[in-house]
Amino acid sequence: MVAALIDNARTSFAEIGTSIGLSATAVKRRVDRLRDAEVITGFTATVRPSALGWLTEAYVEVYCDSAAPPRRLAEVVRNHPEIAAAMTVTGAADALLHVRATDVAHFEEVLERIRDEPFIRKTISYLVLSHLLPDSPEAGARQAAPDEPPTGATILPRGA
Repeated sequence: MVAALIDNARTSFAEIGTSIGLSATAVKRRVDRLRDAEVITGFTATVRPSALGWLTEAYVEVYCDSAAPPRRLAEVVRNHPEIAAAMTVTGAADALLHVRATDVAHFEEVLERIRDEPFIRKTISYLVLSHLLPDSPEAGARQAAPDEPPTGATILPRGA
């Protein structure tokens, strides 16, 4: 049941029930219990970032001065819509950022804004060339087949 919802959150309870031998009502009750227990925390749409104009992707290691607590870093990354994910990490870096930008110049602007923070000592960046697991959450949505152009895609200008 959970696997079906992870695969497609819009799958109807009737469809799930048919596949696992339960009624739609029984599936709904179980999903409600999973939501109440916070096993299922929400339902979401996955979007192919390139269809929204995010054509450049990078991971950025962030090295902070020793006085920078994680909550301060969290405040900063919330101010950058280009940062798709951010986490503190073990190892030499203090944090790892997943950044999406419209192009390399836009990525450089984002990197400069991040580096402008007084407690950030240095950054090391890694541009993503390709996704080896195209269905992973980090890749965005499932990749369209090469002969399937995105339908209804709108490319947003930088800053939109």
